[in-house]
Amino acid sequence: MIFSVRCNKPSFKTVEFKPGFNVVLAERTKESKDKDSRNALGKSLLIEIIHFCLGADLDQGKGLGVSNLKDWTFTLDLSLRGKKYSISRNTLDYGRIILNGDFSDWPIKPETDEESGVYYLKIRDWRNLLGFFMFDLPIGIEKKYKPTFRSLFSYFCRRGPSAYHDPFKQFGQQREWDVQVNNSYLLNLNWEYASDLQRLKDQENVLSVLKKAASQGLLKEFIGSIGELEALKINLEEQVKSGEVNIKSFKVHPQYHQIQDDIDRLTAQIHALVNECSISNQILKKYKENIQEEKDVSVEKIKEVYEQAGVVFPDKVTKRIDDVLNFTKEVVRNRKDYISSEISRLEDEIKRCDAEIEAISDKRAKSMEVLATHGAFEEYMKLQERHTERVNQLKEVQGRIDNLRRFEEGKSALKIEKEQLLIQARRDLQAREAQRSTAIKYFNDHSQSLYSESGILSIDFIDTGYKFNVDIKGSGSQGIGHMKVFCYDLSLMKIWSKNKDVPGFLIHDSILFDGVDERQIAKALELAKLESERSGFQYICTMNSDTIPKIDLSADFDFEKYVVVKFSDATPDGGLLGIRF
Repeated sequence: MIFSVRCNKPSFKTVEFKPGFNVVLAERTKESKDKDSRNALGKSLLIEIIHFCLGADLDQGKGLGVSNLKDWTFTLDLSLRGKKYSISRNTLDYGRIILNGDFSDWPIKPETDEESGVYYLKIRDWRNLLGFFMFDLPIGIEKKYKPTFRSLFSYFCRRGPSAYHDPFKQFGQQREWDVQVNNSYLLNLNWEYASDLQRLKDQENVLSVLKKAASQGLLKEFIGSIGELEALKINLEEQVKSGEVNIKSFKVHPQYHQIQDDIDRLTAQIHALVNECSISNQILKKYKENIQEEKDVSVEKIKEVYEQAGVVFPDKVTKRIDDVLNFTKEVVRNRKDYISSEISRLEDEIKRCDAEIEAISDKRAKSMEVLATHGAFEEYMKLQERHTERVNQLKEVQGRIDNLRRFEEGKSALKIEKEQLLIQARRDLQAREAQRSTAIKYFNDHSQSLYSESGILSIDFIDTGYKFNVDIKGSGSQGIGHMKVFCYDLSLMKIWSKNKDVPGFLIHDSILFDGVDERQIAKALELAKLESERSGFQYICTMNSDTIPKIDLSADFDFEKYVVVKFSDATPDGGLLGIRF
């Protein structure tokens, strides 16, 4: 229960609350002008102050974070588990909560300020304590996706227009897992199934991202199929084995390069001798052809020549034919002798070349045998490098195979785990039929109090987790949508009101009544009064005076009796803060 909201500034209007039904009213007076508005009188700001004292973040530049409210200290007087406490928080020093009360049984003890002597807590510890006191949350839940005080409390003190659009969301951009976890907790269902399912969704998303990245070539360790990689692995294994054999059998010769140079030199000598021998063979062939063609000159030919000469040079022919014939024979004989001697010389030269070529070839062959069984150190190092490269490629391929197998096994394991979780969650929901039925009955009863037919609250567990839904005929209008929120919140409050001061109060802003038919507003107010008194919780709502359904309220419902404070737009000091800026 909240007793009061105070401030250290004298202009602030202290608001004191009573048990049961409470109304904070923004009133339009006769003195107010047409341009005056009740929207800045402090109704929503009062809700912000309650949230601020209960651990909400301070939004710089708006709400309580504006410069005009710098160094304001707000105090909330409330009861926690039957004990009264005063909670103060300053807009300048907003990192800690100042406390006053009995902390002897608190699981987290406040610290003491050495200068002022006041007791204080850091915001994180304060939130953990509030979760423990108001919602029985264990301190230090290890799960990533878990109910938190700030999320749970925001269903009992909604703030901002988006909080009234969907009964199961306390702000418009609330994540689906947060909706499931916190609503299932508030409805006394097993919230851990929603948490575990979200964990599996995260793992599925990771696998999807990896698969997409692999398809785009960003992760080569996931590219290809297991079959293709296995074939590549076999090929690499053969290369590695062959490389190991070559390395083991490889012999390094210390004079490898000198021997190679000798082989090159001998090869050059052989080439030179082959060329020389080839030329000699060609000359020999010509000489043998010439000696076969060489013939003696006939007497008839000489006579014919001389007769022609006698005609042309009759006075100069002085030699006899026999002399000429003998001279010619001598020339032919000399030429044959020369050619025969050259043939003999060339044949000897060719034999010498062949013998030398054979000798040099034998010498080169022996050197080449050495190189065939030995290698250079550089060649050995290159062989080692190639082998190491193949080994690394084999390891990479094996790693890719292992990753792909884990990837495929992970997808299968996730499917199995998810199916098992869904089965367990659905069985658990059936086992908690009493809790589900209670929540459904409360909502149906509340909606039937406002409309001619009861609405429907449905709770299921589907493949995506808990599915919550409410339906009231004519729910297309904004007013009926807001009444869905009202009926659901009131149902939650009834569920939790069985425990004293857990959380102990339900607060609605005037936004709740926007667009709602006056008859339903009247019924909602009377239902909130009835349930708060019957179940022993505190209900607080803010309203504008022109939305009070005076005609539709029951005759015995004294609305003014429940107005705890009125804000007026007639004067600058008529609002909650007592100032305007």
